[in-house]
Amino acid sequence: MPWTDAAAWTATALILAALGVLRRHWARLPSLASDPILPADPPAICLCIPVRNEALELPAALDSWLAQDYPALRILVVDDGSTDGSTEILRAREIARPDRLRVLRNDALPPGWLGKNHALDLAARQPEAQAAEWLLFADADVQATPALLRRAVALALAQPTDILALIPGVDAVGPAERVVLPLAASAFQLLVPPHQVPNPRHPAFCGVGGFTLVRREAYEAAGGHAAAPLEAIDDMMLARRMKQAGFVNRVARGGPDLHLRMYHGLGELVRAMRKNAAALPAWGLLPLLLPPVVLVMLAPLWLPCAGHPGLALLLWLLVPALAGDVQQRMTGRPMDLLWALWPLDGLVFAAGTAWAFADRLRGVNHWRGRDVKLR
Repeated sequence: MPWTDAAAWTATALILAALGVLRRHWARLPSLASDPILPADPPAICLCIPVRNEALELPAALDSWLAQDYPALRILVVDDGSTDGSTEILRAREIARPDRLRVLRNDALPPGWLGKNHALDLAARQPEAQAAEWLLFADADVQATPALLRRAVALALAQPTDILALIPGVDAVGPAERVVLPLAASAFQLLVPPHQVPNPRHPAFCGVGGFTLVRREAYEAAGGHAAAPLEAIDDMMLARRMKQAGFVNRVARGGPDLHLRMYHGLGELVRAMRKNAAALPAWGLLPLLLPPVVLVMLAPLWLPCAGHPGLALLLWLLVPALAGDVQQRMTGRPMDLLWALWPLDGLVFAAGTAWAFADRLRGVNHWRGRDVKLR
């Protein structure tokens, strides 16, 4: 068999296998009960939100948390040196809802910390957090329907749980977001087998920046964010540390009742991939892994040249149909014709990953205008 045929069939088999695993994981992802019953005295929860220049999405996100129908909720927001109007947004809402919201301003990032990790550590040491039984970590662009927190707490209380992650729906607005984000969200679900996350004998774990609910005592016992102050993928690594410490990790479906617009445009998408890829433990292997991954993602473009137009057409149609169906269910939005351009995701992945490798060679993590030296 010529090497081109071997490459064609290998790429096709890998994509078809990935689609099969994605559908299997989706079928096993638990959902939240629609109208659960909580104890008469529900546990106190402190929601910790880090904010740095989030003015575009912050108003709607914060209003959604202020509107939660969960009675024992306090919200702590750490304004981490914002300069884009986020400070004024936070001040207005704090004045309007002092019963539920308190804002802390932080302008100094200590050496040896990433900004988000420091902000969440600072929030977790506040009196409201120390008085709560559970801590909820959520990004500043996440929106939730009013009953979302009550439904999540009911799931966490129904069975032994120390850390619960909810996978949100991802809002894709601009053309680049509509092409890249559905497949990126599917890739996350592909890599996390939800039925194995609670299994103490399986290495799978899950934390999500959009919604991670943790028992405060378990969080502190695992060292909290202070245990890995320079960890860029803080949500997933917190879940890993807690599971390794013997605590129970679970994951469930949050979207479409939990959703966010993660990035605005192609530039932010590439910069986000730069930040996250640079945080991978085996970042030194990126130059070796990048070519085969991109080759597989671009398969529909080169398969016709290798004499396999039928395979190219099959993959071109199957990926948006099957992965797109999962995204429709997660976001509550209809199919998007731009999903047909999914092979171009390989080029975005290549740009962000190459940039990430360059950052690691320089020994820095760059995000939201900050370069932080990595030890």
